[in-house]
Amino acid sequence: MDQTVTVVDLESPDDVALADRMKLGRDQIVTELRKTIVGQEETINQILLSLFVGGNSLIVGVPGLAKTLLIYTLARVVDLKFNRIQFTPDLMPSDITGTDIIQEDAATGRRQMTFAPGPIFANIVLADEINRTPPRPQSALLEAMQEHRVTIQGRTYKLDEPFYVFATQNPIELEGTYPLPEAQLDRFMFHIVIDHPPEHEEYDVVRTTTGLQDPHYERPVGGADLVAFQRLVRRVPVAEPVMRYALSLVRASRPKSTTTPDNVKKWVAFGASVRAAQFLVLGAKARALTGGRYHVSYDDIRALAHPVLRHRVLTNFHAQSEGITSDTLIDRLLEAVPVPRSGM
Repeated sequence: MDQTVTVVDLESPDDVALADRMKLGRDQIVTELRKTIVGQEETINQILLSLFVGGNSLIVGVPGLAKTLLIYTLARVVDLKFNRIQFTPDLMPSDITGTDIIQEDAATGRRQMTFAPGPIFANIVLADEINRTPPRPQSALLEAMQEHRVTIQGRTYKLDEPFYVFATQNPIELEGTYPLPEAQLDRFMFHIVIDHPPEHEEYDVVRTTTGLQDPHYERPVGGADLVAFQRLVRRVPVAEPVMRYALSLVRASRPKSTTTPDNVKKWVAFGASVRAAQFLVLGAKARALTGGRYHVSYDDIRALAHPVLRHRVLTNFHAQSEGITSDTLIDRLLEAVPVPRSGM
């Protein structure tokens, strides 16, 4: 797709070398994941973009599609501390963040309050079936996801970097679930949908998982590399027309906006926030770098519109009654919002 943009090199040879390292690291991570994970190419792409940006992702799919296995394997490949939290109706906020406990000093016999960290103190946290727990435990994740810290009993504890939350949901069992509030959904960079694989991939899954498996993973990328990649992503140049195009898509998703297409306006209850435009641009920057480019294209923005917007564009009753989904509305937005022409 044509666009008006000046290709700007990154600031220094060190930046260029780091960009090459990021692209190579991404390819090496995929190679290691393939030792266990079959197919799911687009899912892996989006999870790695989330990793390179420093965002959190919500993964939605029916049971048995290796959501947990994928995140666990990723943590092993990048050599990061991994914790899995099984969200249940009786989960308490302290079960996530940790709490102060009374401990006795063996030498003096004196008792004192000591902080016992919860499973949130890891680099990669898998919030499994996050919608099966009430709002209070869900909200315990908010500060950690946004600020990378937790506050307990008035004291603040910073989480180690890099830090990611990957949450899963089962879309077919709604009884006994608690829908995530919009404020928490907005903290997720991507809403990633995993569907059943095609027949040839499903055959490979059955064949490989019913035999002996003991894969050895190389660790091509570590935590320090990921932090460096995240900083590099933010230095990638974006031409003004590309950034305005991302913003136009987001603004057109809001029913009260003058730029919202009529066939979208009648089906939208709430549109996307400013954070959507931020994640569109950041994700596009990471996509450009992993594609060997030092600038962002319109195609980078369009490629990420669905995972960034699908949980932020909420449909109303009319859309639900007519079977119109958020993905359908995003398709309409991509058709209706024009890509700037060359010379504009």
